[in-house]
Amino acid sequence: MMKEEIKGPLVEKVSVAIVLEDDNTDIYNVYLINFRDDIMEGIIITSVGYGENAVTGEKIETSTLRHSLEVLLPNEAAKIEAIMPEVFSLYNEYWLSFWVNDDLFDKRFVFNAETIIKSQLKELAFFGKKGVILN
Repeated sequence: MMKEEIKGPLVEKVSVAIVLEDDNTDIYNVYLINFRDDIMEGIIITSVGYGENAVTGEKIETSTLRHSLEVLLPNEAAKIEAIMPEVFSLYNEYWLSFWVNDDLFDKRFVFNAETIIKSQLKELAFFGKKGVILN
């Protein structure tokens, strides 16, 4: 089997966004967005935060959370989970798997440590709110 066969099809037009729900609060949610022309089905997402304590060098890892969605229509978003600003100092990873017809797609999205900063959030037209989006 060739390496390309193992990788599976390329995931395009799918994004994960961290959205600030209201400028006056520190309430953030993570969303999966389907910018594809087809329906995503059998969606599984795992999320985990990891990094190290800057002072002690001790490794830090959050619990791994698992989420599932039956379907996500074209140009639709679904809330994956709430996320607390306390974990923005960690790498926040979202591993996504989903089906389109008979093809299994798989992609890892990672928000780097210290990159989710309230003062530097961009306007996300899809939501009409500020946040960070990964494609």
